[in-house]
Amino acid sequence: MKKKRVWTCIVLAGTLIAGCSSGSNNNAASNSGQSANRAPESSTVAMGDRAPVPQKQEGMYFQDYGTNPFVSAEEDALSTFAIDVDTGSYTIARNYIENGSLPPGEAVRLEEYVNYFDMAYEPPADGTFAIHADAGPSPFEDDHYELVRIGVKGKEVEPEERKRANLTFVIDVSGSMDRGNRIDLVKQSLELLVEELNGDDTIGIVVYGSTAHDVLAPTAVEERDRILKAIGGLTIEDSTNVEDGLLLGYRMANESFDPAAVNRIILCSDGVANVGETGPEGILEKIERYAEEQIYLSTFGFGMGNYNDVLMEQLADKGDGVYAYIDDMQEAKKVFGTELTGTLQTIAQEAKIQVAFDPEKVEEYRLLGYENRAVADEDFRNHRVDGGEVGAGHSVTALYAVRTKERASGEIGKVTIRYKEPESETFQEMTSAIRLSGELSIESRFLASVAKFAELLKDGGEEVNGNVLSEVRRLARDSAGSKEQEAFVQLLDQVMELR
Repeated sequence: MKKKRVWTCIVLAGTLIAGCSSGSNNNAASNSGQSANRAPESSTVAMGDRAPVPQKQEGMYFQDYGTNPFVSAEEDALSTFAIDVDTGSYTIARNYIENGSLPPGEAVRLEEYVNYFDMAYEPPADGTFAIHADAGPSPFEDDHYELVRIGVKGKEVEPEERKRANLTFVIDVSGSMDRGNRIDLVKQSLELLVEELNGDDTIGIVVYGSTAHDVLAPTAVEERDRILKAIGGLTIEDSTNVEDGLLLGYRMANESFDPAAVNRIILCSDGVANVGETGPEGILEKIERYAEEQIYLSTFGFGMGNYNDVLMEQLADKGDGVYAYIDDMQEAKKVFGTELTGTLQTIAQEAKIQVAFDPEKVEEYRLLGYENRAVADEDFRNHRVDGGEVGAGHSVTALYAVRTKERASGEIGKVTIRYKEPESETFQEMTSAIRLSGELSIESRFLASVAKFAELLKDGGEEVNGNVLSEVRRLARDSAGSKEQEAFVQLLDQVMELR
């Protein structure tokens, strides 16, 4: 099997080394010979038959991972990628739109748009995962094109059965966190989380501005008033060093490490910061080593303009955690008040998915998204190649555009998920068939509208026009089945109004 192109060559130096203070926003490129894509203050995005929409937010750092091409099933029948449960890319786009502009194409990671929506997959009756696969005619392609949906649902863990959580909050209190009341939203978000935790969980707090320092030693959540007082008393400092903050947080987490508990760092930041003496590669390597020792890192981004999406996403990736972006209190309630406590406990590590298409029935296929999670086919069972981590109750969705051969019917392929449970060295696999149904499910129809919208934003240019957006909106409106999905329809309305 030939090796696929793997989109893992990410240049971080230019995006990480960017000073952060209350009075200025230093240009990352001026501190490094390399720079990431960013939306300049006066840039525009062409929208086909309407006037260009200005990109108003400055100092936004993103990385373009390209777009997966169609692949001939006869030449390469296998598609392999690591599981990803991040959602930050979708929330960032929503924030752009609600502020009257469109996100730059490099900000779009299609899988994070799709995985933002809870599709209510049934959890496994027993075991770690349940696989839900279906396929039907694609609403956006010509004849013989099918949309394949692969949904993976992790087992759920009841609150009373969850391991005790040993959390360390690492909070950015640098000058930039005073912009737009970012620090207030951080405080409110963490207060929501504290209220949802159990009394025997513990919380320690580290902050970093010019220097990093402890605010609260690990404290049992039964002392909520003490914890909430510490959060409420956070104040803005000066410039920032994310490396100092994270290393002090890891030191605290390491000293209070409990092998019977969930040991996790919760980083809240706008991500734009000097990384310290070791440079970006050094800090990512350290985070990866801590994750191997079961101290995980989840990152939560705050703020528009002077925000580093690249750093926040990669920190969570190396720390075996999730990355989400918090743009308002509604999202804070969703993430910190509802989702996070249920998914704190990791149920699977090094999780990868491999889809094997039948070349006798499939002409070509294309994985929608997951460009920076691609894995070479031959590394599916290679323990040294990193996979993804899944928390209790998490669900993951992947979509494929598939062109079938004439008269193809029945089973067109198989999907296999490979993973290991925490504290186990034994890998497990489970496989499910992918079958044509002749009709696309309503859930898949909705996700098709989400995926098409993400592609239009990523491609930009002449493809983003009123006719296509109207078709996307019609499909979303007719298939939306929850308040969250209806809110997506309203977001499309806002995009249409920008015309």
